[in-house]
Amino acid sequence: MKNYIVKLLAMVCCVTVISCEAYLDEDPIGLITQNQINTEPTAASITSSVNSTYQLLSSTLNIVGQWNWDDGTVTRNDFLLQDIASGDMQKKWNPDGDQAWMDEIAAFNFTSMNPGFNGIWSYNYEGISRANQAISTLNNEEVLSSVQMDAATKDRLLGEAYFLRAFYYFDLVNNFGGVPLLTEPLKDFADAYNVANRNSAEEVWAQINEDLQEAVSLLPAQKYSSSSEPWRVSLGAALAMQAKVALFQENWSEAINKVNELQAHNFYSLNDHYFDPFDVSNEYQENEVIFSYNHVSGVNPAKGNGLAALMGWGFVAPTDDFINAFEENDPRLGYTVQIDEQQPNKLLGSTDGNYKGNEDSPGNKVFIRYADVLLWKAEALIQTGEVEEGLQIVDQIRTRARNTQMVDGSSTPSDALPNYAGTGMSQAEALQALRHERRVELGFESQRFNDLKRWGIAEEILSDMGKNYKDFNNLYPIPQGEIDRSGGQIEQNTGY
Repeated sequence: MKNYIVKLLAMVCCVTVISCEAYLDEDPIGLITQNQINTEPTAASITSSVNSTYQLLSSTLNIVGQWNWDDGTVTRNDFLLQDIASGDMQKKWNPDGDQAWMDEIAAFNFTSMNPGFNGIWSYNYEGISRANQAISTLNNEEVLSSVQMDAATKDRLLGEAYFLRAFYYFDLVNNFGGVPLLTEPLKDFADAYNVANRNSAEEVWAQINEDLQEAVSLLPAQKYSSSSEPWRVSLGAALAMQAKVALFQENWSEAINKVNELQAHNFYSLNDHYFDPFDVSNEYQENEVIFSYNHVSGVNPAKGNGLAALMGWGFVAPTDDFINAFEENDPRLGYTVQIDEQQPNKLLGSTDGNYKGNEDSPGNKVFIRYADVLLWKAEALIQTGEVEEGLQIVDQIRTRARNTQMVDGSSTPSDALPNYAGTGMSQAEALQALRHERRVELGFESQRFNDLKRWGIAEEILSDMGKNYKDFNNLYPIPQGEIDRSGGQIEQNTGY
């Protein structure tokens, strides 16, 4: 009887937020349930609840379900919906019919039944579910009064949870537009049916801004929120996300202000070497990474970077269009992907092929780094007419690349990647230069498709690549299973 009730409640909670099939037989690994927190509240269990909220950002294999390729849940699939969709990446070095649904996304010949959309929806809403659980617990004075947790730790953990909820909703609203907005744990059928509808994109953006402001107010004013656990969400990450949200909403002055606020703390700077943010041996010892998921080998539950396993099977390859985008002698190409060796170095965390094929590899997933933030500020400055100031920032990125040796150890020619500032570029030319720089600097970092969409050039660029991209593809389709489970209360995006 107890097992039946557990399954029934699981089905209720899945009505609008995740694909149920993968979760009926076992909980997602690492999950601390609300029941455990309520009946056995300890500082450790509450902390574990927050820790588990990070897990859905990982590339670890089978976080939800077991080898459910047909649900798109084997691993988090940002690389598919961003890098492959944008034309920077192709599924495999040698094209074949394996996981043909990925090819459908690459060509924009997909339907709402494609597993890729169910996968990212499932990961994000499972993350939101865990964040809601953690936030509810940390705001429950009755529970907290019974455990040994100091106010500073409580505030930090709460700030982390607010940030993570905002982060997951940021991904959802960019992929799907308006989505169901859940800010409390679901408890019963009534709760499930009450949220079985879409909130507007404006409402989702408002919640993201509210959560990020809460995070900023709660997180400690230091580079690492926890010196012993530097992977945790920090004040810098929250400020950076506020800047990114402003940028995506074309609030240029706010984006500049938030980057300036971040820079005033002096937490971050460009590393001397381009590859340092991705090098496994430099994790949490360099100056540029602002937020990343901390993959770790040899632990249980698993925390390794499972994307490396897919790379061992021939997945994750550059397109010719991406390769050709790099200027002559730009060392960043070799650090992103070594073509002859078929090694996506940036995603492996090494330049020697180590970890390729290892589903438990330690390479972190970098979500925000300082070079990206600088390019946000440069873009906002150029958009507001401060062309030269914006180009000077772009040149900082180019200079760092020019001063990085080639991946084979040879020197990068001193005349490579010449500066843009002082060359008399118009605003339109400066924006084009900025867009080029973002592509080559941030290649394979799951930024490109969102960039193309927000710049309003996705249809032009992707059609020229031969993709079947239409204007309505600016939003992906809501997974058909979610519409079906809602009884039609969730409406499909236009065009699908």
